[in-house]
Amino acid sequence: MRIAVIDGQGGGIGKHITERLRRDLPEEVDLLALGTNALATSVMLRAGANEGATGENAVVFNTGRVDLIVGSISILFANSMQGELTPKMAEAIASSPARKILLPLTRAGVDIVGLKSEPLPHLIEELIIKVKEIIER
Repeated sequence: MRIAVIDGQGGGIGKHITERLRRDLPEEVDLLALGTNALATSVMLRAGANEGATGENAVVFNTGRVDLIVGSISILFANSMQGELTPKMAEAIASSPARKILLPLTRAGVDIVGLKSEPLPHLIEELIIKVKEIIER
């Protein structure tokens, strides 16, 4: 099982997700940190990702080569993360055959209705539970 954790800006969300995945999943699960910038990638690597890659080409190349993609829903929106997430990245992520488990966090001017408002740690807990359900099938 290969899981891509995608994040940008300071990599804080990706860091928390990576830490929990590394702690809660079997060691043989491979975590790939895909950052929109070098800082985000390095933060996720320090949090326990096996490998990391940075930038548009890395995201486009790798999203078709993983089993799961995790991150915030912002990774589906072109020009999100203050413009760090390019249209090509958003298209590659959305078009990837990988299953996506996304946190309902966005600052892209998009409101997602029908979801409960929860603190980030609670949302990450739900993400981890869903990932575990998928890999245990």
